[in-house]
Amino acid sequence: MAMMKKTCGFATFLMVLIMNSYSVNASSSSPQAIKGVYYPSWVSSNLSPSSINTKLFTHAYYAFLTPNNVTFKFDIEQTQEAPLLLNFTSTLHAKNPPVKTIFSVGGAAEGPVLFSRMVADSSSRSHFILSSIEVARKFGFDGVDLDWEFPQSPEDMENLSHLLDEWRGEVKKEAKATCREELLLSAAVYYSADTFLSGPQRSYPSGSISKNLDWINMMNYDYHGGWDPTLTGAQAALFDPKSNVSTSYGVESWIRSGVPLSKLIMGLPLYGRTWQLKDPRSYYIGAPAVDVGPGPDKTGVLTYSEIVKYNKDHKAKVVHDIETVSVYSVAETIWIGYDDTKTVAIKIGYARALGLRGYFFWAVNGDYKWKISKTASKLWSL
Repeated sequence: MAMMKKTCGFATFLMVLIMNSYSVNASSSSPQAIKGVYYPSWVSSNLSPSSINTKLFTHAYYAFLTPNNVTFKFDIEQTQEAPLLLNFTSTLHAKNPPVKTIFSVGGAAEGPVLFSRMVADSSSRSHFILSSIEVARKFGFDGVDLDWEFPQSPEDMENLSHLLDEWRGEVKKEAKATCREELLLSAAVYYSADTFLSGPQRSYPSGSISKNLDWINMMNYDYHGGWDPTLTGAQAALFDPKSNVSTSYGVESWIRSGVPLSKLIMGLPLYGRTWQLKDPRSYYIGAPAVDVGPGPDKTGVLTYSEIVKYNKDHKAKVVHDIETVSVYSVAETIWIGYDDTKTVAIKIGYARALGLRGYFFWAVNGDYKWKISKTASKLWSL
């Protein structure tokens, strides 16, 4: 009986949020919604660009390219990347409907040091900027996305501001000189405008971001994971009554920073994180755990598609948690926290009610039969 009440409350909350978002958006004009998705280059062997359902997205990000760590230029010709880039842009531009293509620079695996070195000097910034524009034009991209995870100091944030000012200036100059449309500039950023969980207190340069970037992709996920294997956690919780580690806090911090709503894109994960419970009878969010759960190379990460299969194969119990707007499944000692169509629907309602520009997914290979992508796209289009 208690479970039934919880389900009814979840459904009611969902409908209220979505209906509110309709009323807000019906009476306001806004720029084209962004429905983005990242395409990791390492999935190309089992998911080609031609397999992407472009009816569900407006922008696709090729992830990742990395500049040379000495010259800070892109050495594409010295790698096997060139044919992949050309195939990515030509394929997605030719599909019906076409999508805009953007190449993303960096990523979590790159770490923060390379970019910190690059932005610290005007000459290296210039080399990076001019090379990024050259690559975008040569391979037919519509823009460039900076995924610096993450600036580590106030000096990094100040130098990021210089980079964005100079980058936009060169993009404008190049477009005018060639009579072409300006390249799009975006950045994948920390879930919050202030990075307060580790290191010195520092804030993103919201003024420069607002002036120079077309939008930012807020990474509203990875709140909990294998770096803390002792407690389960909702890795992309919309709300967290016990802390500021939540999507609602992050989004609202970016709004408070002054970045326009038209430049805020909410991040949604197409993967979950896993733990091995200490006691299978205690399986709530924050329950004691002893290690990460299943996932390739002991990462404790499964794509949504893998989670659907795991839940079915192991007859897992699936629980929707209204307090955090998240879902988790339990099968014996294995605990998996993730998002599904229900939680994503609520997040879309939340983002629309606030007036955000759109959303993006990490990453395209994670969905199960496009179910979550279809849910998000349909609800944003209503």
